[in-house]
Amino acid sequence: MFFFKESKKKIVKNQQEQQLNRNQQQPNFLSADLDQNLQKLQQIYQNCMDIVFRQFKIGGKTKAALIYIDGLANIEEIDASVLDPLMKENNDAQPIPVNYILEERLTVSKVEKVQTVTECIEHISGGNPVLLIDQQSEGFALGLANWEKRSIEEPVGESVIRGPREGFTESLGTNLSLLRRKVRSPQLKTKSMKIGEYTQTEVVITYIEGIAEQTLIREVETRLRRIKIDGILETGYIEELIEDNPYSPFPQVLNTERPDIVVAGLLEGRVAILQDGTPFALVVPVSFYSLLQTGEDYYERFLISTVTRWLRYLFLLVSLLLPSLYVAILTFHQEMLPTTLLISIAASREQIPFPALVEALMMEVVFEALREAGLRLPKQAGSAVSIVGALVIGQAAVQAGLASTPLIMVVALTGIASFTIPRYAAGFALRMLRFPMILLAGTLGLLGIMFGLLMILTHMATLRSFGVPYLSPLAPIQGREMKDVLLRAPLWKFNTRPSLTGTDNLRRQGPDQKPDPDYGNGKTSRGKGGL
Repeated sequence: MFFFKESKKKIVKNQQEQQLNRNQQQPNFLSADLDQNLQKLQQIYQNCMDIVFRQFKIGGKTKAALIYIDGLANIEEIDASVLDPLMKENNDAQPIPVNYILEERLTVSKVEKVQTVTECIEHISGGNPVLLIDQQSEGFALGLANWEKRSIEEPVGESVIRGPREGFTESLGTNLSLLRRKVRSPQLKTKSMKIGEYTQTEVVITYIEGIAEQTLIREVETRLRRIKIDGILETGYIEELIEDNPYSPFPQVLNTERPDIVVAGLLEGRVAILQDGTPFALVVPVSFYSLLQTGEDYYERFLISTVTRWLRYLFLLVSLLLPSLYVAILTFHQEMLPTTLLISIAASREQIPFPALVEALMMEVVFEALREAGLRLPKQAGSAVSIVGALVIGQAAVQAGLASTPLIMVVALTGIASFTIPRYAAGFALRMLRFPMILLAGTLGLLGIMFGLLMILTHMATLRSFGVPYLSPLAPIQGREMKDVLLRAPLWKFNTRPSLTGTDNLRRQGPDQKPDPDYGNGKTSRGKGGL
């Protein structure tokens, strides 16, 4: 019986998919009768008060109509570039030819022909007015969209001391122009598609031809085209639907608001995904180490960037392990502490009614709640509430005998360490893993911590980001690419790109790029024959 029910569900599903495919394969073509086309569109846009159907006569003779959405189209340009020149009286007895209308009368730079009602709807929904002319079986979409958009500002979550101050906006056209301004080569390619049955959100794949591997580009396109959903509101939807392992706490796609980060990824052979309506772009594939890097690592001198990177790795371990080490040592391994320190901690915990495990979990939950409250509150009050709340609750917990002073210091250091992780998603993954690590430390001690670390490393070693190992180039080891993992080598050492999905076009700069004070004065071989 169960088998027949499952078979029936599969049959119904197949019939629905076939009907959907038939609807997509049989577009509703425009008619040469203007009234019939208007009747179709008015029926589709029934009870839509913001849709404007402006009917007029071209040259006083040929009937025409302009359909647009009030608030999305540029009304001033419609009046000046479309209605005013087209409605001028024509002294000739014959109607004005369509080619003459397009070439002489219309003063719009972008005009695209449309042949189906579906295409008309797509352009109208995108803000572009559609011009329909009687006795013409095709319409004309005019590039006169006028979206309200935010000005270009510095990303709040990715601020830098040295580097570009511009960030993406919610306008896809603006974001593409920011990329074009940095990569002025025609090899920067963009492919557009619509995702979302109702939202019809425009999504663009961008890459540099000749650098990005075709296998990677095809894989990105395949994963995007298989998305069948009613709407896409943010790139977070896409990220969750295209990543290799959605059950992993670790992000396998890089999201950023900075154009320079996207361009840096494109120059390494990666592919970027941009979506209209959000300032966050996606970059694939990524490794775990790339999530711990910032654009500023490459704008400062390499010695400064290397030291900063080491500090980041150190505080990553502190953020993950410090509370669990505190619990394990106090519960099972008190002999590891100096006697004076052990006596001091014991004295501070004398009035605490909870074991170290419960105490640590309780304070970590309170700290995470304060951090979340600081993010959700208005900007003017968020920072003040989080700081004052932490001070007041910490002091009150110590005085009430609910937490010890050493644990308050451990929780505070752990919170500060977690702020050094540049990517919010990566930092949140470590914050999630901190709680099971505390539980393992409280039950098995240091053995539990080692067991937890082995599980985390094993899981990360099995992850892939669009086929690229998550821990590369350390696992598997790729010596040529180690120059940008544990340290940041000088720029003249970056002779090759990372081999993400292939080995084509690995050379990224010429030889002998190291600065030479004698270059150009004839003292070195590179300077001979110079200007």
